[in-house]
Amino acid sequence: MDLKARLHQDLWAALKAGRKVEASTLRLLLSAVKNREVEKRGQLIEPEILQLIVKECNQRRDAMEQFRRGGREDLALKEAAELEFLEGFLPQAMPPEELLAKIQEAIVATGAGSIKDMGKVMACLMPQVAGRADGSMVSRLVRQELSEGG
Repeated sequence: MDLKARLHQDLWAALKAGRKVEASTLRLLLSAVKNREVEKRGQLIEPEILQLIVKECNQRRDAMEQFRRGGREDLALKEAAELEFLEGFLPQAMPPEELLAKIQEAIVATGAGSIKDMGKVMACLMPQVAGRADGSMVSRLVRQELSEGG
């Protein structure tokens, strides 16, 4: 079953079971998927949906931090519950050795020789590691590899 169908199925299951946090989180996610499909004028493929889920997770993390700074622990806990639920749709994190190998493959595939080629490497690499590695960590490792190699 593809990811989008799983999201719809999980929404119905959450609605039937009365799990309000899960249902509202899935509604927001499916709405984001639909909006992106309208922008793209076509169906999203699984890596694109995973990127949306990662984006939603990042939004939850930011909101949690802001709510905690504002002294609203109740809202921070709600965001934490949504974040935990969304992370269940992401694939298992990529081991560091595998990530480093993918980075080196992308550098070779793009012919990157210096830090100036970082954009090309990231564009090649991110679809392969979407949802399995943190973008800022990937960026840092790519920068490190390019500066050592160039």
